[in-house]
Amino acid sequence: MTALASHLADWLGPIMVLAVLAGLFSGYPVAFVLGGISLAFAVLGVWTGYFDWPYLLALADRTFGVLQNPILLAIPYFILMGTLLQRSRLAEDLLTTIGALFGGVRGGLAIAVVGVGALLAAATGVVGASVVAMGTISLPVMLRAGYGPRLSTGVITAAGSLGQLIPPSVVLIVLGDQLGVSVGALFRAALIPGVGLALAFALTVAVIAWRWPEAAPPLPASERPDDLRQLAGRVGKVLVPPLLLIGVVLGSIFAGVATPTEAGALGAVGAALLAAANRRLSLETVREAARDTARLTTMVVTLLLGSTAFALVFRGLYGDLWIEEVLTGLPGGPLGFLIAANLAVFVLGFVIDFFEIAFIVVPLLAPAAAAVGIDLVWFGVMLGLNLQTSFLTPPFGFALFYLRGVAPPEVRTADIYRGVIPFVIVQVLALAAFVAFSGVLG
Repeated sequence: MTALASHLADWLGPIMVLAVLAGLFSGYPVAFVLGGISLAFAVLGVWTGYFDWPYLLALADRTFGVLQNPILLAIPYFILMGTLLQRSRLAEDLLTTIGALFGGVRGGLAIAVVGVGALLAAATGVVGASVVAMGTISLPVMLRAGYGPRLSTGVITAAGSLGQLIPPSVVLIVLGDQLGVSVGALFRAALIPGVGLALAFALTVAVIAWRWPEAAPPLPASERPDDLRQLAGRVGKVLVPPLLLIGVVLGSIFAGVATPTEAGALGAVGAALLAAANRRLSLETVREAARDTARLTTMVVTLLLGSTAFALVFRGLYGDLWIEEVLTGLPGGPLGFLIAANLAVFVLGFVIDFFEIAFIVVPLLAPAAAAVGIDLVWFGVMLGLNLQTSFLTPPFGFALFYLRGVAPPEVRTADIYRGVIPFVIVQVLALAAFVAFSGVLG
């Protein structure tokens, strides 16, 4: 038994990683998989003499540290901001107004969806709310106007996932916490890549409309507004207030006037005031928004507590040193590490949720990234760009599921899966360009 324990001790870290990955595929709640496997390997570590029970006492301090972390308090504020805009149907107003503005151009309705996706991303940071809102409102209009189901579903899921990268993104807040870098710095660094990706999506739509005009016809004249002056007034009324809210929230962070948490609180209040100004701030709206916020926040915090237990035991078994040694020893130096890290995150995005990747994989990659001299703010933006594909890649892309839940029966699941392929390719190319031309590798 002693010989077996001695031989097993050297492999406890790698075996623990494999056990967690196997648990993720079991369908059991991820937070409990992380916590249960961590405790089981702590017992194995004590049995092998590789882990001490007093080390596990630090879990209580770490748990309270998570719950007292002021950075993570920004998550429920930004989620509440987004759900208020969605539940009060202000997001619906954005879609219908911009659709009317660009619908007369071939492919214009799809380009309008990209524009609205970018605006909702900057106003909410919540992917699910954006995809559901655009799928409910714009998908029937696009299909009725003669748009192909693949282009319609592909552009809605791609545009809805922009909330993953464009600030104020909930994912960037989590990445900032996991990487130990400023969330404000991540927001500043992600703004241009996020807007650039939205422009790339719009260009993709334009190319598709040019190559296959039957897939993206202009809106019929009967569905376009006749009074351009009235349309201009409607655009000003619908677009200007959300843009001002976005400018105040992001501007306060970028200028250093407010922390992300304070800016999130300001955004939530601003969204409530916008809903009230449009006479849509009912008790039911507030109740539904609060329920959505509580559910999403609870999921994030529970996952974080499970990942905290995993990180503690994994480090106690010297697994972090093993991971760092493997990643820093890859051929090609920093470039080899970045290729391996991006491939790992991209492949995992096919089968597990982006929060699970952020809480499990990112803490393993961060020390190695620092060891090879990569700036962690840049690294966080790169991971955010990569993690965005986890919403789009079959079979478990969450944006695909969100859209499937609100799509009409005549839209097949196969159409949704195929429609997203061009946008996944664009995103992979954007990620490669970001790595190649950002100058991080000198």
